[in-house]
Amino acid sequence: MGIKAFIIGVAGTSITSEEREFIDHEHPWGLILFARNIENGKQVHKLVDQFREAVGRSDAPVLIDQEGGRVQRLKEPHWQKYAPGQVLGDLWRANKKAGERAIYLQSRLIAYDLHELGINVDCLPVLDVPVEGGHDVIGDRAYSHDPKEVAIMGKIACEGLLEGGVLPVIKHIPGHGRACADSHKELPIVTTSIEEMRKTDFVPFKALSNMPLAMTAHVRYEALDADNCATVSKHIIEDVIRKELKFDGLLMSDDLSMQALEGDFSDRTIASFAAGCDVVLHCNGILREMEEIATVCDVLDGKALARAQAALQEIREPDEIDVDALRLELNKLLEAGV
Repeated sequence: MGIKAFIIGVAGTSITSEEREFIDHEHPWGLILFARNIENGKQVHKLVDQFREAVGRSDAPVLIDQEGGRVQRLKEPHWQKYAPGQVLGDLWRANKKAGERAIYLQSRLIAYDLHELGINVDCLPVLDVPVEGGHDVIGDRAYSHDPKEVAIMGKIACEGLLEGGVLPVIKHIPGHGRACADSHKELPIVTTSIEEMRKTDFVPFKALSNMPLAMTAHVRYEALDADNCATVSKHIIEDVIRKELKFDGLLMSDDLSMQALEGDFSDRTIASFAAGCDVVLHCNGILREMEEIATVCDVLDGKALARAQAALQEIREPDEIDVDALRLELNKLLEAGV
């Protein structure tokens, strides 16, 4: 049986017998972890191993949102508290050399933390460009209000992750910064012209279009598609993301359980694939919802399979680093920048 083109969550800190049976039968491409799945390092590593054993692939992707700031699934006291993107951006604007070093160090150290646990994908960097009046769902997660600055800093963050053996995911393509609502709860609608978006929102994504993985935005852009949000818009995915922004890596949907999307889970899954997503993402760990997705989920093949394979081939074995020295250096840079 082929690999199904979806990423699942699980309910707790270990995989249940029901979940194991589901994984063994459906062969999802990957797993995403959340705070509910995390107690300590030994437990997380065991959970990752359980998933890979169940799915039968030692290189199966395991994802996490480890940005720093308020979006950090691995928390103190077991893991370092990292800065949000805005703090790094503020340091970069005050002192570019110190800022670039801090952004690199933070990503490299996050990669170290993840690699130690067997996690090989981080949903970072946030390339969204926030605007005044936008919802704070992005807020201080963003590096800057200047798209060119976001592109520069996002690239450094990607390099730090890749050097640490972890794949970055650029998000939320083609841009979530203008959204005036939280897509976890409702559908944000953006009325900005395409000309303005080309000068702002699109810039970081086009600059980093060579990255292996991207995540869609559950946002409806009236100038691009008046009827559908990006995740389920064939026009946005084919003409904007693939052609105009030139992203040819693996495109995953944002979480299908978010309230921005309409219909049941089979509807959402079918619509995402019909629009051009390579893989769909389901995060909350509710098994009955994942079973509904699995019944209509595509098997990875063709371009989607090639993109998935190409992404995993970019995972490299990291060089050894002096972790304590780099943590001390990062902390000093951030303290000096405050």
